[in-house]
Amino acid sequence: MKTYEQMLSGELYLSEDTELVKEQLKCLEKLYDFNHTRPSELAKRTAMLQDMFAELGTGCYIEPPLHANWGGKHVHFGKNVYANFNLTLVDDTHIYVGDCTMFGPNVTVATAGHPILPELREKAYQYNASVIIGRNCWIGAGAVIVPGVTIGDNTVIGAGSVVTKDIPANVVAVGNPCRILREINEHDKKYYFKDRKINL
Repeated sequence: MKTYEQMLSGELYLSEDTELVKEQLKCLEKLYDFNHTRPSELAKRTAMLQDMFAELGTGCYIEPPLHANWGGKHVHFGKNVYANFNLTLVDDTHIYVGDCTMFGPNVTVATAGHPILPELREKAYQYNASVIIGRNCWIGAGAVIVPGVTIGDNTVIGAGSVVTKDIPANVVAVGNPCRILREINEHDKKYYFKDRKINL
């Protein structure tokens, strides 16, 4: 099995493989160019992201700077995904994000991990596990999502949370480690923030 295939399969591999690094550098050059676009160059940014990402739906917006191990090569965004400053996508394998999901600033989505066994880490072995985020989620500022996690549709992840296990759909989840606080309920249909009523 080639190293690139190992990287995507979840097997242990060595990321310093010469051909792998060469391919990764091409992606990082594109990412560098994206991060140095001017604020007025919105159409250019979109075209660049379409070239950089595995999939990019219509209406997506990512506020630079964006950080990504592979420049988005293994990232699949649905439609109308929004990401604030400093989104970090450790995209050593696939990251899937559904339509209309929003990322606050300084969110990290990581697919890469290293073995617990010190002898393997010393040799720089790595493994990767895909992350799946459903549609219409809100990932709060500073949240961290670790390898192999799935987050269900419509779920809110509170700011600063560390998501180490799957979170179901239609809940508010917070904390470190991230736990379900409550389901999205009738109260949320009336109030958008604390005691502030929805008057739309």
